[in-house]
Amino acid sequence: MSTKRVSYAFCEEVGNFHYGSFHPMKPHRLAVTHHLVMSYGLHKKMKIFRPYKASALDMCRFHDTEYIKFLQNTVPNSVSIHDQRQFNLGDDCPIFDGLFDFCALCTGASLEGAQKLNQNLCDICINWSGGFHHAKKYGPSGFCYVNDIVIAILELLKYHPRVLYVDIDIHHGDGVQEAFYTTDRVMTLSFHKYGENFFPLSGSMYEIGIDSGRYYSINVPLKEGIDDQNYIHIFKSVMTYAMEFYRPTAIVLQCGADSIAGDRLGLFQLTLKGHGECVKFVKELNIPTLVLGGGGYTLRNVARCWTYETSLLVDEEIPNKIPMNIYMEFFKPDYLLHPNNEHFRKIDNANSKHYIEAIIQHTYDTLKMCQHSPAVQMFDIPANVLIDEKDRSEEPNLDIRINQHDYDNLVEKNNEFYDDEKESDDKKN
Repeated sequence: MSTKRVSYAFCEEVGNFHYGSFHPMKPHRLAVTHHLVMSYGLHKKMKIFRPYKASALDMCRFHDTEYIKFLQNTVPNSVSIHDQRQFNLGDDCPIFDGLFDFCALCTGASLEGAQKLNQNLCDICINWSGGFHHAKKYGPSGFCYVNDIVIAILELLKYHPRVLYVDIDIHHGDGVQEAFYTTDRVMTLSFHKYGENFFPLSGSMYEIGIDSGRYYSINVPLKEGIDDQNYIHIFKSVMTYAMEFYRPTAIVLQCGADSIAGDRLGLFQLTLKGHGECVKFVKELNIPTLVLGGGGYTLRNVARCWTYETSLLVDEEIPNKIPMNIYMEFFKPDYLLHPNNEHFRKIDNANSKHYIEAIIQHTYDTLKMCQHSPAVQMFDIPANVLIDEKDRSEEPNLDIRINQHDYDNLVEKNNEFYDDEKESDDKKN
């Protein structure tokens, strides 16, 4: 069993929302991920929490009040041309049924995860429904409406003088960078595809921050086709420098799965093991970490990726053969956790060794210019705005031996139970 205390956000409703028939973003991927996590028994190794539903006030910690009021009141097929232009609405960011509730659930889970880390209730908190890194203060962008990442980081800053944001989505984390571009309290570090008009057209290595935030925005622009070996090399090198110079007291890791080979919108050639190696590296830094989802548009591969990375975070080795679950048909024909990459579109690696080493050197030169682990004057910490999870639960049913809240908080120890009856009998004999 993991020596780290891991909490996991679980919400049955969040996978039921629908952007539209032809939209690449499928919230149903979250339902498939949750079922796969449970099929492998990983939920027994973590404390499960049912997320708080964020209010409009929570969202206005970062977003414009008028924009959040619009999200709260709008319904499909009722948006004026004026609102479309004002709030940058369109095919990428449609208005769908339950939009505000969807944002409230995803944002609430990230906000509660940050609070759990602040209160030292866990070492790692996972919210696969979070990670909407493109959302801007005044409107949506790139399938993202409310920037749960920024709101969670603002919560972490109540207790932590320095927060490191790490983004391994194939798209640049522009919304988060923009939010903290002028401060040294947050360092943003994004590894992404850049160039050739690739969305969101930002993320140059020369975007390094301004004013107090100069040298605290770090971008690693990559070309198409990068493989595990090169990606892991550049990730570990840059992360090591960031940790040496910045010394964060908390980390937020956005694990967009669109950097996996075979993604509908992605152009990288990473395997699940390569992507997961980055997650494992961050986990081993032994710093309080909020782990979030993000992009990912080939549904079966998103579920595979986040299930595998959940297993890494709880130090549980899981078999390659996917166990029986209600979504088995999503994983045919091989029904494997780590599919053969030969089935995916082959993209040549355009990242030369010289290019990668030049990026690493530029990153080092930028980081050595920043103030070594900048200090901050801490004031009285504001009170927590969230109601404790157990206080949100209904009155206990005395006819039930263990209620849902207590059951969610049970963490099974290794060798406490035997799944195999024959093995159990052998141990007794």
